[in-house]
Amino acid sequence: MHFAFTLSILLFSLTYATAATKHANPVTYRKALTELAAGDTLILEAGIYERGLPVSDCKGTPAAWITIQGPEIGTAEIRQPLPANCAELWQCAYLAIKKLTFQGTGVSGQFGISAKGGLENTIHHVLIEDCVISDFGTSQAAVGISTKTPTWNWIIRRNVVRRCGTGLYLGNSNGADPFIHGIIEHNLVHDPIGYCMEIKFQNPRPDRPDMPTKPGSTIIRHNVFIKNDTPSPDGDRPNVLVGGFPETGPGGDDLYEIYGNFFHHNPRESLLQASGRVTIHDNVFSDCPDSNAAAIRLFRHDLPVKRAHIYHNTIVTAGYGIRIADLPLESHAIVGNLIFAETPLLVSKAMTQVTANQVGNLAEASTHLRSPVTDLNKLDLSPKPGQCVSTPLDLSSFATDTAFDLDFNGMAKTNNRHRGAYASPAAPHSWRLSQTMKTP
Repeated sequence: MHFAFTLSILLFSLTYATAATKHANPVTYRKALTELAAGDTLILEAGIYERGLPVSDCKGTPAAWITIQGPEIGTAEIRQPLPANCAELWQCAYLAIKKLTFQGTGVSGQFGISAKGGLENTIHHVLIEDCVISDFGTSQAAVGISTKTPTWNWIIRRNVVRRCGTGLYLGNSNGADPFIHGIIEHNLVHDPIGYCMEIKFQNPRPDRPDMPTKPGSTIIRHNVFIKNDTPSPDGDRPNVLVGGFPETGPGGDDLYEIYGNFFHHNPRESLLQASGRVTIHDNVFSDCPDSNAAAIRLFRHDLPVKRAHIYHNTIVTAGYGIRIADLPLESHAIVGNLIFAETPLLVSKAMTQVTANQVGNLAEASTHLRSPVTDLNKLDLSPKPGQCVSTPLDLSSFATDTAFDLDFNGMAKTNNRHRGAYASPAAPHSWRLSQTMKTP
C-alpha cells in the first residue's frame, strides 16, 4: 500500500513536471497537435490556419487538462477548405479548446466543431470556451457544434455561434449517442437556419467506461438564443428543443435545468420546446408572432413529458404563452409566471398546480412593462415601478433546482412577491436584452 501511494504521488508530480506551454503557427501547428501530453497548453499564434483542427487521442487527466487556445492579442482563425469538418475530435478527454475562431468556407455540409463516430469514439470532459464559430450554414444540416458519439461532462461557455444551419446539435437523431450532464452557459447563438440548439432524445444508454450512471442535470443558463426570418427549407424549427431522457436504466431521472436565458424571435415556430424532465425558471421570452406557436411548448415530441416545473418566467408574445398538451407523468407546477399573449395558458385540464400566474393579452403588456416592443434595440421587459407584484410565493418545492432563488439578473428573490423573471429593478450594471453575450 505504501509503495502504491508513493508511486501515485511520483506520477502526479511527474505530470506537472513535464507539462509544457508550447507555441505554434500556421506552418507548424499540425505537427504540434500530435505531440500534446497531459497538462500541456498549446497556444496558436495569430493568423489563419488553413488545414482544420484535427484533435485525436488527446487525453489529459482530471488534474492536468490539455489546452489548445488562441493568443491573448489577435485571432487564430481555423478554416478547412477540404470536404471535412473544421475541427474534429477523436478519443479525447479533459480537453479545453479556447479563444479560437472557426470560420466556414462554404464547403457543403461542413461543421464547425464535431465529435462523431458513434460507439467507436468517446469524448468526455471537454471545455469549449470563448470561441467564435461562424458561417457553417450551407444547409440546415450544417452545424456549429455537433456531437454524434456518447459525450459527458462537456462545458460550452461564452461562445458566439452565428449564421450556422443549426447552432448546436447534441446527440443523434435516432436517440443514440447521448449528451450527458453538460453545462451550456453564457453563449450567444443567433441567426441559424434551423435550431439555435437541439439536444436529442435518448434511448437506453450504452455501457461505456466511466460514463455517469447516477442522476444529474444538463444545465442551460444565461444564453441568448435569437432567430431571424430566414426560410427553413427542411422544416421550421424552434429556437431550442430538448428531448426526453431514457425510459429505463441510467439517465431516467436526469433533468434539464433551463434558467436565466433570453429567447427572442421565431417567425414560424415556438421559442422553447421540451419533453422529458425539465425545470424552466427565470427566463425571458419575446416575439413569437405565429398564432399557432408558443413561447414554451411541452409535448411528446419523442418521449413523454414527465416533469414540468415552470416558474418566474416573463413571456411577451403573440399566439400562446405556455402550451402543454398532456398531464406530465411525474409532477408539474406552473407558478409565478408573467405572461402577456393572445392565449397566455393552454394546458391539460388535468393539471391542477397552475397557480399565481399574472396573465393578460398582448395589448396589456405596455401597462405593466417598460418597453414590450419587438424592436430588439428598444426592448425592455422589466416591470414598471409597482407593477407585477402580488402575494408571496412559497418556492420550497423548487429548492433542489439550481439557482431557484435568483432572478434573471442573478439577484436574490427576497420576498417572492414578484411575477415573472425580474425580482427587483435591474442594477446599473445589469445586462440588457440584446443580441450580445449575456454577462454575469
